[in-house]
Amino acid sequence: MPLVHISLRTGKTDTYRQAIFDGVHRAMHETFDVPEDNQFMVLTEHDAANFRYGATYLGVARSDDLVFIQITANDTRTVEQKKALFQRIAQILGEAPGMRPEDVFVSLVEVRKENWSLGNGLAQYA
Repeated sequence: MPLVHISLRTGKTDTYRQAIFDGVHRAMHETFDVPEDNQFMVLTEHDAANFRYGATYLGVARSDDLVFIQITANDTRTVEQKKALFQRIAQILGEAPGMRPEDVFVSLVEVRKENWSLGNGLAQYA
């Protein structure tokens, strides 16, 4: 049950933003076995004054097209699955909407299964 928060600078088209949604979900489906209908995502846009990043941190040459992708998910995946997810997101977003891999920043936040309520005040995974 991943919850995805995507942040980028303002100015991208609806098609571009939808390609990010589609690509991230496809990568999670392929590497984390996330069901097709398990799509809980939000995208926020920020003007330049409210979007800061290290342009060369760790030797990665980032541009103003940088996208932050934060995925909150159950703490049940292996290191290999996590690496596969990161690689697959960068690969798919390179295809559509045409992002450079240097501009794909992914953060995985892991939580225990009992920390979710997906509606009706229930802890569905507890």
